[in-house]
Amino acid sequence: MPRRQRWLLLGLINPLLFWLTTLACAMRLGNYNHLSNLVSELGALGTPTQHLFTAGLLLCSVLNLFWVRALMSAARELELNLWPVMPMLLFSFLAGPAIFPMPLRAHGLSGLPFPFFMVSPLLALVWWRRAEPWLGIRPAAVVSLVCFAAGFLVFWPEILPAYAGFKQRCLYLGWTIWSVGLSLRLMRGTRDRQEGLEQG
Repeated sequence: MPRRQRWLLLGLINPLLFWLTTLACAMRLGNYNHLSNLVSELGALGTPTQHLFTAGLLLCSVLNLFWVRALMSAARELELNLWPVMPMLLFSFLAGPAIFPMPLRAHGLSGLPFPFFMVSPLLALVWWRRAEPWLGIRPAAVVSLVCFAAGFLVFWPEILPAYAGFKQRCLYLGWTIWSVGLSLRLMRGTRDRQEGLEQG
């Protein structure tokens, strides 16, 4: 497997790392409810899972930078516009809330750019529409946008107030679907292009 293909695998590994971190922390806390409790509560100041949660999110943030670099390289090779890839850099701002745990004031402020990564699939539908017949990114983009729309309800606490954790996890589910879909499709695109060049 070429080196770029291996780096693109981070789009699968990173979401897995995030979910394993949250599950491990929740199991250690014992009385944590994924439907009602926010993700940040797993790393709240003074909790027994604070350092594990912080380490997991920091690692996700760093790996995201390497993944986006690989995405940009693959997009250039396939002659795709880079705008749909660039917002994914903002996911690395997840490091801010990890470094500054709840209830510190900087917890929310440090992660303000983070949610804007959600425009990535929308930009892909616009900028990559001519490549869609062979790229096949639309299903992942649409499903992730639906998850993002559901997750965006977390900013309206009065809607489904007992399910804040579920609403927030819809955001991360959308990110997972988009990361996996984007990685797999660009991996296939670069592989098919390379095979075409070798046969030509």
